[in-house]
Amino acid sequence: MNDAATPPVLDAFIVGAGPVGLATGCALRAAGLTVQVADAGSAGRALEDSRVIALSAGSRDILRTLQAWPAADATPIGTIHISQRGHFGRTELRAADFGLDALGHVARAGSLVRALRTRAAALDLDIRYGLAVTGAREDGDAIEVSTADGLVRARVLLWCEGRVADDEALARSRDYGQHAVIALATPASPHGHVAYERFTPHGPVALLPCGRDYAVVYTCDAAEAEALRDETDARFMQRLSDAVGGRVRFTALGPRGAWPLALRMRADIVRGRQVWLGNAAQTLHPVAGQGLNLALRDVGQLAECLLPSLARQDGALDEALARYARLRRTDRAATGGFTDFLARVFTLGAGAPLLGPLAGHARGAALALLDAFPPARQFVGRRMMFGARGW
Repeated sequence: MNDAATPPVLDAFIVGAGPVGLATGCALRAAGLTVQVADAGSAGRALEDSRVIALSAGSRDILRTLQAWPAADATPIGTIHISQRGHFGRTELRAADFGLDALGHVARAGSLVRALRTRAAALDLDIRYGLAVTGAREDGDAIEVSTADGLVRARVLLWCEGRVADDEALARSRDYGQHAVIALATPASPHGHVAYERFTPHGPVALLPCGRDYAVVYTCDAAEAEALRDETDARFMQRLSDAVGGRVRFTALGPRGAWPLALRMRADIVRGRQVWLGNAAQTLHPVAGQGLNLALRDVGQLAECLLPSLARQDGALDEALARYARLRRTDRAATGGFTDFLARVFTLGAGAPLLGPLAGHARGAALALLDAFPPARQFVGRRMMFGARGW
């Protein structure tokens, strides 16, 4: 029997009710565990999130297992066309070559949150909005969490929002000196579920089919971001068309936003009974669209490791957390390294009269070799869709 002054111990307390926090909560609650989710923001904030996210085939599997796949708002990607501007060399990844109906899907963040909330409601997951977490400390076999409403005790504390703090021990950190300008753009002709990843001297440009539109991610130098965000629609649409070699023309453009790009990865994603997931554990360059997909793989593996111990309420929780940290090491390092490599190698030599052409020819040869060697395409494609398990 609990002392009146001591709150009961939850199985898990989750900070953040975005896609990662909700997916984690649903995974644990579906097993019958006692879980509470706290989010400092309002209930409407995440639903209004109009950002567009790329969900890999592996992420679709995870969300379907959770019964939270946003099918009505998910646009399939049938082909990914990869090339570089100003040099030869290209390749295509096609869903049929992998025995899949789609390489991935594109959906609005708000739609994913809505699907996860629907599932959370069916599971009677306890979600508290407008509830800030102000601190946490180890207290024996539990974590004592300080919130604006008082103390909460849980066997494990999961941080699923925020970013890697400047004072955290970082395994890897890089400021790319770039911004991503994002928008929705309507093509003159149907996109046919073809996505484009185009490498240019100023950074990668991605076009992702989203409904009848393309979701645009245009990477540029930080100093140019404000000007590109504010230039006329006609000029920016022409800029986009030029960036992809005229393969796509546009007739309309939605509002533009911009955000800085950096790589930041926590060295330790587990400390005691606390775990960091998603952006709280790592922030990646958007090239190849790996950020949320890596986070959902974090969620899937965390549930696999934690559920047996939490369900039994035995003393093996610390071992389960250590196993989770060990199992995530390869995928996190490889995915962070992969996106960092692409972000840097395809801008190598930009502005250098001698190095630029040589680097461009080398990249073109690599893309041509990838196109001519199906096993290499299988390796890259499966790595992008399923992470380290795709190997």
